[in-house]
Amino acid sequence: MAALQRTGQRVRARKTVRARNVAVLVLPHVHLLDLSGPVQALFEANAFGADYRLRYCGSAVEATSAQGLVLGRLEPLPDPRSLDLVLVPGMDSRTLEDLRAVPVAWLREAHALGVRVASICSGAFALGHAGLLDGRSCTTHWKIASLLQTWHPASKVLNDRLFVRDGNVITSAGVASGIDMALSLILEDHGPLAVARVARELVVYLRRNGEQTQTSVFLEYRTHLDHGVHKVQDWLSSHPDGRVTLEGLAKIAAMSPRSLTRAFRRATGITVKSYTQKVKLEVAANMLQNPEESVESVAAHCGFMDARQLRRIWKEEYGVSPSQWKVTRRGPATRPV
Repeated sequence: MAALQRTGQRVRARKTVRARNVAVLVLPHVHLLDLSGPVQALFEANAFGADYRLRYCGSAVEATSAQGLVLGRLEPLPDPRSLDLVLVPGMDSRTLEDLRAVPVAWLREAHALGVRVASICSGAFALGHAGLLDGRSCTTHWKIASLLQTWHPASKVLNDRLFVRDGNVITSAGVASGIDMALSLILEDHGPLAVARVARELVVYLRRNGEQTQTSVFLEYRTHLDHGVHKVQDWLSSHPDGRVTLEGLAKIAAMSPRSLTRAFRRATGITVKSYTQKVKLEVAANMLQNPEESVESVAAHCGFMDARQLRRIWKEEYGVSPSQWKVTRRGPATRPV
């Protein structure tokens, strides 16, 4: 019954989001983990409200991976106008001098149409072969970074990044960093709570590009493997208006209140109360960017006793009142600073 309920919730969630068509370009000598890592992340996201529609395509109907596994029944290259994302997994670096199978015109058309084109590891060489790296910052596996720079001198290869985004071209450093890149795409499409849940499902830490900083409480304090604490964090993130007690949260975690208090601080470095307040304040910040929302309505939605309590806590945390912040706020949604 619980499984059926979850399935129903997932179906309803999908109705509220736009489907995103993803073409996975499978080239000869593809590395299996370069392909499966980001694909698995996108697949898991579908269980949390996303709708990534994965298609595996190539210039031929089958391709033999670098590890010897034959991947068959590949689809023909789809019309780029129908796509939201193209993934180009890496190939065996010993075969990079022969890139005849790279569909250059197709990649160029997809890029020109604004489709996000993302490579994993040596897949960057396919993008370079299509001319998509000229004048752009990019990255690839550290062992072949200098080779990429030599072959494509008009690009700027960065050696110290998990992944690099320059316009609608995204390149990742290789192997497991393809998962980091996929998480960043899920973050862009569906927000921090969804990506935190996917990362937990994959049992991976949330790592960010070195150029970025943590900007969301939904992503911070999650680099641990305590299942009970994760359940509490998920509940608090999904119920910002809740006024649950420590005893109630302990039941969610299947712990005693004392054990939860200790486990939460050990896993996150902060108290349950502090985390709860941070969640409420971030939801409040997002709501306050809507000019039609009043401080009173935001306070009610976020579970504060009243607007007065919200104003007091906000002022203590950020040094200005919610109304002052709302008047001066400009730019995209981030946490207030």
